[in-house]
Amino acid sequence: MEDVTTLDLRETTVTQSLASPASPLTAMTIRIRGLVQGVGFRPTVWRLAQRLGLRGHVLNDGEGLLIHLVGLPDTIRQFLDDLTSRPPALARIDEVICEPAQAQDIPPDFTILASAIGSVSTAVLPDAATCVDCQDEVQDSSARRYRYPLANCTHCGPRLTIQERIPYDRSGTTMSRFELCSPCAAECRDPQDRRFHAQPIACHECGPKVWLERADGTPIRIENLPLFDAVDAACTLLQQGKILAIKGLGGLQLACDASREEAVSRLRRKKGRDGKPFALMARDLRVIRDSCEVNEQEQALLESPAAPIVILARRTRTGPESNLQGAIAPSVAPGLRTLGFMLPNTALHHLLLQRMDRPVVLTSGNRSDEPQWIDNEEAKTHLGDMADAFLLHDRPIAHRVDDSVAKVMAGAGRIFRRSRGYAPAPIVLPPEFAEAPPVLALGGELKNTFCLFQDGRAVLSHHIGDLEDALTLADYRRALDRYRHLFAHAPAVLAIDRHPEYRSSKIGRELSATEAIPLHEVQHHHAHIAACLAEHGLPLDHPPVLGIALDGLGYGDDGTLWGGEFLVADYRAARRVGAFKPVALLGGEQAIREPWRNTYAHLMTGLGWARFAERYGELGLHHYLADKPRTLLDHMLARNINSPPASSCGRLFDAVAAAMGICPDRAGYEGQAAVELEQQVDRAALEEEDEASAYPFAISLLKETGIPSLDPTAMWQALLDDLLLKTPIPVMAARFHKGLARAICAMADRTTRDERGERAVRQVALSGGVFQNQVLFELVAIGLEALGFHVLAHSEIPCNDGGLALGQAVVAAAQQVPRRR
Repeated sequence: MEDVTTLDLRETTVTQSLASPASPLTAMTIRIRGLVQGVGFRPTVWRLAQRLGLRGHVLNDGEGLLIHLVGLPDTIRQFLDDLTSRPPALARIDEVICEPAQAQDIPPDFTILASAIGSVSTAVLPDAATCVDCQDEVQDSSARRYRYPLANCTHCGPRLTIQERIPYDRSGTTMSRFELCSPCAAECRDPQDRRFHAQPIACHECGPKVWLERADGTPIRIENLPLFDAVDAACTLLQQGKILAIKGLGGLQLACDASREEAVSRLRRKKGRDGKPFALMARDLRVIRDSCEVNEQEQALLESPAAPIVILARRTRTGPESNLQGAIAPSVAPGLRTLGFMLPNTALHHLLLQRMDRPVVLTSGNRSDEPQWIDNEEAKTHLGDMADAFLLHDRPIAHRVDDSVAKVMAGAGRIFRRSRGYAPAPIVLPPEFAEAPPVLALGGELKNTFCLFQDGRAVLSHHIGDLEDALTLADYRRALDRYRHLFAHAPAVLAIDRHPEYRSSKIGRELSATEAIPLHEVQHHHAHIAACLAEHGLPLDHPPVLGIALDGLGYGDDGTLWGGEFLVADYRAARRVGAFKPVALLGGEQAIREPWRNTYAHLMTGLGWARFAERYGELGLHHYLADKPRTLLDHMLARNINSPPASSCGRLFDAVAAAMGICPDRAGYEGQAAVELEQQVDRAALEEEDEASAYPFAISLLKETGIPSLDPTAMWQALLDDLLLKTPIPVMAARFHKGLARAICAMADRTTRDERGERAVRQVALSGGVFQNQVLFELVAIGLEALGFHVLAHSEIPCNDGGLALGQAVVAAAQQVPRRR
């Protein structure tokens, strides 16, 4: 090819091969890959070609977008510049490749051709929240779609949740059964209309219908009520304190007025949700700001096309204002100083909340820990005893998709749950990964996602959930089959976690045996760090970094349970260079559900009962633990019966929380004790107290391995002394967080120096679910930067096990590519 130039942009490569500017007419074939289907890319190309007087055509196919252009070379250059600099709002261009073509038969104009079906390597677009134009339209009494709850256009609406196959055309979606009326068909054909080639286009006349019925299945006759329609009637039911089941984008949701304690408590009881906070939806930012502080970054997240749940700090209410009617009911988020808010993401939600001046609880339509229901009849069967009424529509859902969750920490939005609005947008990996064969990574046990890797891109699935639940496990299998079919993915390698009992790993072994696919086991914490490296686009042969992986539990290289790890790692390998001191997991999995067990194990490891009783016998903690079956517990510890050692940072948080009296008996949801401990932190103590007040940790060598370990014995003595002094719990929580962050930074400093004491590694990657703790994350990040480290942390991929599959995929892929010398 002649006159070849390559321009590297963020996640974008443009390769051009153009004729000499002196040539009269040039024919060019342009291939565009990325998020380019279902976002209005073809009409954008058409309008740009029309404006510049170019001829040719554009179509969707299995690889993305294909354009054939005929025109003057300079004009084609201008076309490329304009298209790549101003693509459609929801588009993401990953690659543009231009090749010369034949211009023997010059077309008379520029047209949009029907999609071509071929090999599938294009992206599937995430669902997008209702755009401003559609919001205005459904509120406009003169518009044809006035109060149409399922209005959408090229720039918003369902994508993954309705898509059954690639390419993204109406015939490949669950909208195929709804034949367009004449006005909608005309809009779809009009290049000047924002619904030009919009696949989910619909209206009152030809689209899916919405209706309201009682839980017993009898319809509610709207014509007998002074209301607009079924959605308006549903709003009235919410205002009356009823619980509604609502069919949203990716499944059924349960809703009630968040200011009514009776309604929220009833929903919590019926759903079987013990303590875990509910998500909230509000009509607009003003309603959110009545309850929470919202900064510019948080506002941008809330108003983004993804429209995730954003975790926000509550406003402090004092005096008469604290008893205002409409305040959030206490049982929405017990024990927390934060609330998770989202804005409406469909026209239905906008219309539903139009008359609501207060937030509503909006939670998944399921019993706790089960997948949400997506089929109308199944939902009525399983949710009929929870909801008073159902607001339903007849547009089928192809993929169950939960709401995404994000939080702004250290100045950046960070995704905790990657689902609606984000998945399954592909993650573009460094160029060297294009050499690796396709990989299917099965993910972990909790917060499961799986990952399809091929052609240098990774598709991380939407959030599946915890595979301990049988229904969720069945949903995982269905989703896995659907993704493999949707993306025509034929893996050459399978990647699983090393834990022998993870259900995802067992499924991986089944697939390996039945489909004769090689199996690659990836250590849990190596996968965490590799996911962080991939998110930051580090080259395949980048020098190792120090990975700090802090979580609950993961199966270690030595067959023990890890969870507070310092690894020198790259994509291909990881070497453990430091850890938290192992402490018995007293009662195995029971210790995860009962935090006091961790407190007892830590105290017996660090102090022993006699010393604890002698020095701290007057504490309520001593009396509390003395009432436990100590003889049995001590026997279990002495004989190592159902008490495996674990270097878990998560369990340390549980132990400390329980010692301070924070949900010691039972955790109602994963990590509850740690979450509530963070919420207790006194900011003034954190920022203003002398550094000497921080609880101390020692660094000692593990006898078994000789590697450095963080020893919390001194921390426990300081904490117990504070309990004797009746130091306020929020101050103690601040001292613990500050001391732990300092210890982590000290360990990073020690484990990155060579024999001469010089810094051998200067980059640190932070991963693992413990880093969802904003206080700890920010203290560690600041402390590491002060030591001269460059800190890598997650933003677009969850730091928890929701990002594990990406790490598994890139580790397995990297090991298939020869190392460059």
